[in-house]
Amino acid sequence: MSDPQKIPSASVWRRYIDLPRNVLALSLVSLLNDTSSEIIYPLMPAFLALTLGASPFAIGLIEGFAESISSILKLFSGYLSDRFDTRKWPVFFGYSLAAVTRPILALVTSWPQVLGVRIADRVGKGIRGAPRDALIASSVPIAERGFAFGFNRAADNLGAVIGPILAFILLSIFATNQDFPTAGEYQRVFLFASVPVILGLFVVLFYVRDEKRNENGVSPHPVKLSLAGFDSNFKRLLVVVAVFTLSNSTDAFLLLRAQQTGIHPAILPLLWVVLHVSKVGSSLIGGDLSDRIGRKKLIMSGWIVYALVYCGFAFVDAQWQTWVLFIIYGTYFGMTEGVEKALVADLVPEKLRGTAYGLYNLAFGITVFPASLLFGLIWNQYGSATAFFISSGVSVLAALMLLTINTSPHPLNEKEQAV
Repeated sequence: MSDPQKIPSASVWRRYIDLPRNVLALSLVSLLNDTSSEIIYPLMPAFLALTLGASPFAIGLIEGFAESISSILKLFSGYLSDRFDTRKWPVFFGYSLAAVTRPILALVTSWPQVLGVRIADRVGKGIRGAPRDALIASSVPIAERGFAFGFNRAADNLGAVIGPILAFILLSIFATNQDFPTAGEYQRVFLFASVPVILGLFVVLFYVRDEKRNENGVSPHPVKLSLAGFDSNFKRLLVVVAVFTLSNSTDAFLLLRAQQTGIHPAILPLLWVVLHVSKVGSSLIGGDLSDRIGRKKLIMSGWIVYALVYCGFAFVDAQWQTWVLFIIYGTYFGMTEGVEKALVADLVPEKLRGTAYGLYNLAFGITVFPASLLFGLIWNQYGSATAFFISSGVSVLAALMLLTINTSPHPLNEKEQAV
């Protein structure tokens, strides 16, 4: 942003307590949901590769296609939340779908079945994502927006610390041979994954408030599902995000690479914990810092960090190097995840914010599938080093393209200075 906002002088802890109820409640829900999700995710590459016989290409297909479906659905859920002036119920339904589908992983016997379950789970994410982000953005003044999104991402990543710890404990209990757990032993762990997200449903139901802008629940000026209402800066941002996402394949490949350096499958959840501890700290700092120095500077810096980390993964050959790279990789998320969402809110008027988050996720969704698919193909044909090095180059290109965007807040957002 060209004119960074001043930050109140209250203590850091007081600022957390003073965050609006919706931000605190949705952050708790994010923590619980990610605890659930991350019981499964760090075990998934080893489960697919070692027990179901899935290739790197199949892993890329599963994660890329599932995330792509999720991102495309966010466009429609965001648009409908603007059109019918409701955010809470799409959020509730999206988390409900996750609670229902995750235990089904305990029954799968082949990787195509895993693909089906992952798609259903990511449909839930697609339904809830854009309305949740729009609700957070509307609950805070623009000067605190980066801080609020950073807090939400930190809570989400804290869940990703708790989840792998639970996965490690559960796998340690159930697996007779922790170096090579059986499919059934993995699946016994997966059965526990719905418990935290079910708790999150109660938080949404009783503590999240749907801040309607219109009494009849329908916008008096119907929102259109198009780019016509957005300026050129936001449109350029969508293009740049799409280009960067071509470099951003599924993290399952990082876990697979870690396994190649000698890290045992039972230790992968702990490696995932270290990554998300790094994410928690950097998200709290990154969101607040973006309110002070500007969103664009921080996002560019984060994408450069990403490029350097992927270069590192191209040449890593020791376990300790893998641990260091995962720690540094976590700072990339803290510098970009919440900050990008805050930037989207800055660049568009409030009445179009759900649609804007849907378009932002669509820009991600249309390239995340080919990104993972191409990464898997390049890995199969030319080796992991080539795949990581090419991804690094694409991320640098996207960082340079970001220079073309004017990130000053949209004129209609001036009234949000004191929400």
